[in-house]
Amino acid sequence: MIIPIKGKVKFPITLDAGTWIFDDRKIDLTTYFDTNQSEVDDNEEYTKNVGRFFDREIKEGAISPPTLKSERKFLKQKLLTGTFGIRFETFLKNAEPLKEAKLLVLETDSDDVQIPLEDAYQLILAFSKEGKALKDDGPIHVIFSDGSNRNNPIKFVKGFRVE
Repeated sequence: MIIPIKGKVKFPITLDAGTWIFDDRKIDLTTYFDTNQSEVDDNEEYTKNVGRFFDREIKEGAISPPTLKSERKFLKQKLLTGTFGIRFETFLKNAEPLKEAKLLVLETDSDDVQIPLEDAYQLILAFSKEGKALKDDGPIHVIFSDGSNRNNPIKFVKGFRVE
């Protein structure tokens, strides 16, 4: 489940797709391509979510009313049955590709897939389907942000190489 980002980057990093289910930046792939997506900064979205939480604490108090337990149960059920992905942009930015880098190579079991680096920031990394990790043909699937390959994603991705 460990996937490296290596090559012409300032900071080679490794990704653990098994932990992304707990990441607030995950996206629900069952609805993501059906809704109108706008460019949202991950940090801005995270800040808004934290703000909503604190607003709720102020309005309703810190004591958990009965609705919070049922909301948690619903969210847990969604995690156990959902299909999720995460945007690649944050990870690639953290690796800091060097200025001369032009390509991202997706290393798969069979062939390598080359993507222009400027397009790579928009990729979505699918890591679960119907509540299960992608063990048979994973550990991740790569989907283009426009959803053009969502029914036939790039599978068996084992690593990313910046060239």
